[in-house]
Amino acid sequence: SEVRWSFEEMGLHSRKVANILTDQCGLCKGDRIMVILSRIPEWWLVITACIRTGIVAIPATSQLTAKDIEYRLQASGAKCLITTEALGSVVDYVTPRCTSLKTKLLVSSEGKREGWLNFDELLREAPANHTCAKTKMNDPMLVYFTSGTTGAPKMIEHSQGKIPPSHFPRSWLYTTSSDLIWSTADTSWVVAALGSFFDPWVLGTCVFIHNSPMLENTTILRTLSQFPITAFLSPPTFFRMFLKEDFTSYKFKSLKYCISGGEPISLEVIEEWKNKTGLDIYELYGQTEVGSICSVSKEMKIKPGTMGKALFPYDVQIIDQEANILPPGKEGEIAIRIKPERPLGFFTQYIDTPQKTAATIHGDFFLTGDRGVKDEDGYFKFIGRADDIIKSSGYRIGPFEVENVLLTHPAVAEVAAVSSPDPIRGEVVKAFVVLSSDYATHNKEKLIVELQEHVKKVTAPYKYPRKVEFVQKLPKSQTGKLLRKELRDQEWGRV
Repeated sequence: SEVRWSFEEMGLHSRKVANILTDQCGLCKGDRIMVILSRIPEWWLVITACIRTGIVAIPATSQLTAKDIEYRLQASGAKCLITTEALGSVVDYVTPRCTSLKTKLLVSSEGKREGWLNFDELLREAPANHTCAKTKMNDPMLVYFTSGTTGAPKMIEHSQGKIPPSHFPRSWLYTTSSDLIWSTADTSWVVAALGSFFDPWVLGTCVFIHNSPMLENTTILRTLSQFPITAFLSPPTFFRMFLKEDFTSYKFKSLKYCISGGEPISLEVIEEWKNKTGLDIYELYGQTEVGSICSVSKEMKIKPGTMGKALFPYDVQIIDQEANILPPGKEGEIAIRIKPERPLGFFTQYIDTPQKTAATIHGDFFLTGDRGVKDEDGYFKFIGRADDIIKSSGYRIGPFEVENVLLTHPAVAEVAAVSSPDPIRGEVVKAFVVLSSDYATHNKEKLIVELQEHVKKVTAPYKYPRKVEFVQKLPKSQTGKLLRKELRDQEWGRV
């Protein structure tokens, strides 16, 4: 079935939901609600209603386990939770240990569940008149849980100032009121808020939603062919997987703008996508803490291997360990100037962990934790996460550059490069390789040597993977982002 809402209808429905949250759920400005909904229209209604009321939304993926949900409810002190029947029993299981949770909302058209309010029934009866709460720029609006290199997931707080004003230049997105944009991002990821909520709507752009919990390659390609989608935002993983499919039966008649975000995308994927579709892929770089940081815009020349220039209002620099700005061509940490004035759109804090918030500041800069290089024209190149960098015999090796080379070999379908302990060099590069179907039966020992020699020929020999392991699949987040940390922890015995 298909649902279509105009902005006017969206406003009406969100006002009704706002009344549900304040009246039936008893929530007040500043209270928190955990929103465990996948890509369904109700997610957009609830988030909009939260902004109207000053209630703080905590988007969460529907792939959470009982342990995950329990931790998030206890850590956040959320007073309300909304989800679907699929997670009803899981939430009921953890409820006795989550004392802050007072109200549970169920999105279900099939009936009731004991101890829950039925969202669909309440929506039909709720009044459509609502006056927005008076909020300030620094009042909390969204909380995201994000995993770090150590410890439990952190709570990242964004304020009402996260919403870009209508006159605010957002040069990563070039859509208008005649466009239709589709982001495949999970609703728990900040790019869902950026790519299918705030930024498109500021531009008057219609948002497309596909409610399939797990999007398959063929489903996405078929959808791009059937619907008048003009802009498409997706992680590199999807673009890589698309290229394995036969494109002869897919014609993207409306598509004109493709954006990749979440992790770097290889030159080979960009070129092959261009050859098969005639479309460029524009890179977008950002973080949960700050949103979009750099991008390649339509007006810019695409420089292979770079992620574009800094986005307004951020002053992005490459700095050294003393917070000195490095000249073009020098590798350092990607940092954003936050003094004397913190830019609009920045996160407020890591909730309840002021020491972690303070640790992200060095001199006048916010540290992204990413390593990079800036060229003479202001384009940034991503080297890798500071904690992903492989240090072998004094050399610093970015995992992406190794992966990029290996992906040019026809045997490699997917790959992840991480550090692995070595008694002589301290650590070495290890590649976890998913083989393409044509090479599945090849001699593995010979193939390892072939891949190693391939890397030595294409890039500096010291970067070649001294260890190679063939696997059936790579660990990824719900958004398709490669989870190198899991592989690295496995190698270093920290699982």
